[in-house]
Amino acid sequence: MNDWPYPFWIAHRGAGNLAPENTLAAFKLGASYGYRAFECDVKLSRDGVPFLLHDADLARTTGQHGVAGERDWRELATLDAGSWHSPSYAGEPLPTLRTIAEFCIRGGHRLNIEIKPTPGDEAHTGQEVALEAARLWSGQRVPLLSSFQVAALEAAQASAPELPRALLLDRLETGWLQTALDLQCVAVVARHTLFNETLVQEIHTAGLRAMAYTVNEHSDAKRLQSLGLAGLITDAVDRFIPETNV
Repeated sequence: MNDWPYPFWIAHRGAGNLAPENTLAAFKLGASYGYRAFECDVKLSRDGVPFLLHDADLARTTGQHGVAGERDWRELATLDAGSWHSPSYAGEPLPTLRTIAEFCIRGGHRLNIEIKPTPGDEAHTGQEVALEAARLWSGQRVPLLSSFQVAALEAAQASAPELPRALLLDRLETGWLQTALDLQCVAVVARHTLFNETLVQEIHTAGLRAMAYTVNEHSDAKRLQSLGLAGLITDAVDRFIPETNV
């Protein structure tokens, strides 16, 4: 991607910590702060519906117990994904990827979809999320697909090669750059504390963009901007003005 199409600031899980993560309410709140790009986590229900949730287990954000991917969407759709955050969000549902796609396309927002498979379902999730994203954004400004799971990105690459991909890293393991190149990624998205001049130069020399998560302090944002990163993912949507860099 010679012309990088994604805004510099990306709201983490919709609106960071200000609203229940990975819900439509969070996306609406993030947009109210002027954000034009969002990150979210997507996995599959037992019957194959792509929906937003970070954890494999339901407990933290719905008060239910058990693996989310072991339930059909009809049941998941009835869960309260907002009360855990605050009473004002009681009854906020888990959204499907379709719901978020409609919101983003209607508002002209860009999306970074982190493929977040239920453990053991990496390839299937990568395939189905990529196919659904390609269908939902057909003829639109396509999302960026990212994942820590190589098998998920490999399946996404095979299923919808036209969608751009990014390798997520929380540490630098041997061969990480070659993995990104083999996956024909356009970017590497890493924990912000990993970045220094050497790492950024290595990524740029390979023809890739560098992005960082989760950047919530101004000092970190300034340092990363000076290194030439293409994007920062943040929880602090109320403290960073997205129309500017830092």
